Amino acid sequence: MNGRFFVLEGIDGSGKSTQLRLLAQRVQAAGIPCLTTCEPTGGPMGKLLRQVLAGQVECDSRVIAPLFTADRLDHLLHREHGLLRAVESGTVVLCDRYYFSSYAYQSVDFPLEWVVALNLPCAQLLRPTATLFLDVDPELALERIAQNRTCMELFETKERLARTREQYLRAFELQKDTETVILIPGDREMNAVAEDIWAAVGTLLPSGA
Repeated sequence: MNGRFFVLEGIDGSGKSTQLRLLAQRVQAAGIPCLTTCEPTGGPMGKLLRQVLAGQVECDSRVIAPLFTADRLDHLLHREHGLLRAVESGTVVLCDRYYFSSYAYQSVDFPLEWVVALNLPCAQLLRPTATLFLDVDPELALERIAQNRTCMELFETKERLARTREQYLRAFELQKDTETVILIPGDREMNAVAEDIWAAVGTLLPSGA
């Protein structure tokens, strides 16, 4: 593949959405075709997922992980806008969340091994060039969430965020992706974190960048 696929991961409050935007600006400034994306997508399954997560559609919690997997497969294989096609064409794709997100959050309530197996087709289709895991203390993450949102989600407690962080790290091991995971200390000022991300990504960009 000519392009690259970078995923920014981390618990809620880690700042990955902001860092994704800053990284995209630097990649584009380097003259490299860049696509930023996140999940759920804007496709039919993604719209259903958003309705479920907003409580507009009733759904057993065990169904959410399969819905994410279905949305992710469409995200990867879509004829015109698929991530796989974009990477193959030479684009640098930056993704806020990939298959690890449902690993971490779903496996707080269900066996991690089940969620990993469910997402195996996605992992086989496209693995990240690197996963940048913004490692933030759960207590600080909760403070950031409280400062930036009008209300807290039910799952956003310090204990649950800590458990989610543990599940992310376990998932990396189970999926055998630890060699491509780069831990970025995220407890610091935003620009300092951005510089560490750029230092890690810059060495992995397409040749000639």
